[in-house]
Amino acid sequence: MQRYFVENAIDNRFIITSDDRHHMVNVMRLKLGDQIVCSNPLGQSALCTIEEITDERVVATVVKWEEGSKELPVEVTIASGLPKGDKLELVIQKGTELGAKRFVPFTAARSVVKWDEKKAAKKVERWEKIAKEAAEQSHRTQLPEIISPVNLKTLIQLSESYTHKLIAFEEDAKQGEASVLARTMQELKRGDSLLIVFGPEGGLTEEEVNLLKEHHFQSCGLGPRILRTETAPLYALSAVSYHFELMR
Repeated sequence: MQRYFVENAIDNRFIITSDDRHHMVNVMRLKLGDQIVCSNPLGQSALCTIEEITDERVVATVVKWEEGSKELPVEVTIASGLPKGDKLELVIQKGTELGAKRFVPFTAARSVVKWDEKKAAKKVERWEKIAKEAAEQSHRTQLPEIISPVNLKTLIQLSESYTHKLIAFEEDAKQGEASVLARTMQELKRGDSLLIVFGPEGGLTEEEVNLLKEHHFQSCGLGPRILRTETAPLYALSAVSYHFELMR
């Protein structure tokens, strides 16, 4: 059944416009009486019946509100050093499916890609579209937040509100570090927030890692193998999901 995130929700009615209306009418060929699932900005989802279709909008009425939540019980933010090509798009798409709350790209010392502020709005808009489609596909009830790329100093400022902060550092993995991530999982409580920083291709520099540690980040390994910049965030999210959603 098709699912849509709808900003315009009034009482028990969802009003769908723009691209989603086009998708419903012209791609999915939905008709009056068909049922869809709509999620509002509060993270509530409902089974709905389409009661009106016009050239400007589709109106769906709530049949039954869904119970429970498909969101991770802890809020996980992925901070990725800007990688080359479409690797960040993969991280956002798959990371959304795995339950990430927020994505914060940042310019790292070894980032080959140079962030173009002139193209920023269009780029972030594309990332948001990728996240929205992935959230609908994976039946999430909340859209992850996509932050426009920042520098390391701003990332550190953003980190001040998090209850736990980690750095995925490949040098730790090479040396066999295996306790920090597991210990952090044990310390995390429902409703806590976790920020994990990942470097670009080539990893983070020692200077960057030391600066983050000065601001209460802990460095950790992600198993004995060295993971690519687009693989490591997915490993971490999978570990969180296993610990909080399957093991318990």
